[in-house]
Amino acid sequence: MNLKKVYGLLVLFTIVLGACSPKIRTPKPETSKPVEKEKPTDKKPLKKFSQASVSLLVPFKLDQLNLKTATKAEIEKYAMPIDFYQGFKLGLDSVAAQGLNFKLNVFDTEDDNAHISLLYNNERFKQSNLIIGPVFPEGLRFISAYSRENNAIIVSPLAASEPTEFNNPNLVSIVNNIGLHGKKIATYIAKNYNPANTIVVFINTKKTEDEAFAAPIRSYLQANSKFVIQEYASAYAFETRMIKGKQYAVVLTSSDRAFVLPTVEKLYKLKHLRTGGYNISLFGHPNWVKQNYPADKLQDLSTIISSSYKIDYKNGNVITFIKKYRYKYGFEPGEYAFKGFDVGYYFGRLLATHGEDYRDYIVKDKYKGLHNNFSFILDEKSGYINTSLMLLKYKNFALSPVE
Repeated sequence: MNLKKVYGLLVLFTIVLGACSPKIRTPKPETSKPVEKEKPTDKKPLKKFSQASVSLLVPFKLDQLNLKTATKAEIEKYAMPIDFYQGFKLGLDSVAAQGLNFKLNVFDTEDDNAHISLLYNNERFKQSNLIIGPVFPEGLRFISAYSRENNAIIVSPLAASEPTEFNNPNLVSIVNNIGLHGKKIATYIAKNYNPANTIVVFINTKKTEDEAFAAPIRSYLQANSKFVIQEYASAYAFETRMIKGKQYAVVLTSSDRAFVLPTVEKLYKLKHLRTGGYNISLFGHPNWVKQNYPADKLQDLSTIISSSYKIDYKNGNVITFIKKYRYKYGFEPGEYAFKGFDVGYYFGRLLATHGEDYRDYIVKDKYKGLHNNFSFILDEKSGYINTSLMLLKYKNFALSPVE
């Protein structure tokens, strides 16, 4: 590999964002109140930044894209990092409009660890107060050693990996891992169903990814409730053991559409048998939010899924963001633009408000964003983990928040 060529592609640009930047108003982070007020003499002086340095690591891979010959499909392949960057920049812009200057260094990692390793000798990167990315697990795994050795905060903005994979106490995981999704579903079942009349049923193929969702639900219910729990490989096997008069909370652990679709059809039929149907409520995999299933049947089954995000297009802040994005870039913001904005705004606010001590407030400052919410806990081995999740229910042929 020609390292000079790699380095030449590595640094894309540096932007200084100042108080003249456009502002998009969002709800201020909710700061948890301490049990006891500190005495004024105990307070450390706040060390604010005159200019906070932020490095954004994204796999643009722009050297692989020829805009003159690229097809629409090829351009869309590269849309995710561009969309995220543009949303992220608008988030920082909005904070900069409130008075803090930012130096934003944008690096193209090309999804290649060789590119990432070259950053370790880059002065702009080394002087970063905050590092956003890499966006994929392999890059996060690679950069973890640097993060630990230099006590550098690394934000994982898009990967849904288990934080334990990286063994990095300085990692901030934005996207909820599958274990948190499972626990959210389990706590809802435990709170809203009566164990005396309810049987919890897992339709679980036992594939690795299906079991990853089933395991935390099963563990929580076994430890914290008295539900009867049954497991079947299919809805057809489940049918042979059903009892009239019972309430069934069915957890369908798969996100394989070829398996889910006929299972949903079967459960719907079981609920509407001419001889008297069964009382069935359905809980689905979080990946269903991006998949297409018959909404009428899911609604009839009172289906609930967990999700880390939901965009309310009637919300005033969302409408303002869309207008700003459309004006600045000439097209509609996608999912990753919303994700980028929330990450940029939240961490920009932390840097602006708390200065050099901002990491102490990651677990204190709650955030309700355009796209998702942040509420972090700190694990001494795995870092800062976002635990904010919502439940969505099929209602009026759309997904609506339950809580």
